[in-house]
Amino acid sequence: MQKIAIIGAGAIGGLVGARLALAGEDVTFFVRGANLEAIRANGIELIDAEGVSHSTKQVQASDDYAGQAGQFDMVILAMKAHQVEAVAAKAAALLSPTGVIVPMQNGIPYWYFHKHGGALAGTVVRSADPSGTVLANLPSDRVIGCVVYPASELVRPGVIQHIEGERFPVGELDGTTSERVQAVSNALARGGFKAPVLDDIRAEIWLKLWGNLTFNPISCLTQSTLVDICQYGPSRELAAAMMTEAQAVATKLGITFRVSLEKRIAGAEKVGKHKTSMLQDVEAGRAPEIDALVGSVVELARLTETPTPHIDTVYALVKLLEKTMGEEKARLSLQPLT
Repeated sequence: MQKIAIIGAGAIGGLVGARLALAGEDVTFFVRGANLEAIRANGIELIDAEGVSHSTKQVQASDDYAGQAGQFDMVILAMKAHQVEAVAAKAAALLSPTGVIVPMQNGIPYWYFHKHGGALAGTVVRSADPSGTVLANLPSDRVIGCVVYPASELVRPGVIQHIEGERFPVGELDGTTSERVQAVSNALARGGFKAPVLDDIRAEIWLKLWGNLTFNPISCLTQSTLVDICQYGPSRELAAAMMTEAQAVATKLGITFRVSLEKRIAGAEKVGKHKTSMLQDVEAGRAPEIDALVGSVVELARLTETPTPHIDTVYALVKLLEKTMGEEKARLSLQPLT
């Protein structure tokens, strides 16, 4: 059994924490507001993909980081990339002397160039860590890389609906198979997840990002689902152009994609009428996750001197949408005509 801290109990944090707790792990959620009250009162409830409810009160919920400093073998960061900076110092304080950090964000991570090798080794990804605060508090040497594939939803405070997916591939940043990465893999496996230890976690990050950097902003800008984008010729062509540019960037960084571009688009099409997380964010009036998913690729394109005109254009548009929403304190969603 490991002592595990999960910062955030939203869709992914709640799913992981619930599964781990149900498997007998010692889980503490670090949360605020309604989620804190709900988990303290009732524990965590997980509705599985078949609609069956599983509940456990064998979890703790806290907002007192200082009171539990130095206690955790694993600290899982289960929030969006642009939210990590605000909790970085608090998260670091939770780590035991041999504890590890498991970031569960989409996009290019702040640690990407740590132990990367080559001319860009040690470069800070400013799109993921603009001020350097995250790296200063959460050293890359303590990080186990992780890629998040499951889809889930926070139904209400303390209640998570698992939609589909089981994979959380993990890996050391230098590609080795260490005792600590195996311990993370084993814990996730006990929770019922598929968590293979990979020797190139960056290639898996790019495979996930390949779709996110493309479909998320297009979906957000057009208020369209994955199948809509893939089955409308011009938007499918735009997606393919963006993915081709991203692949050129990744190739210069030594990445090989294990699936073809067309297969990746076909996979998105099969998901059907699914609203991407970025579309859900703008509909709810939340800040969309743009820089980690799109801005980071633009940044890496400049570092590798790779032209990315389609990605640059879409990035400019979605950043303007974010700015306008923020200034107007508004959300964006299609409303039926009455």
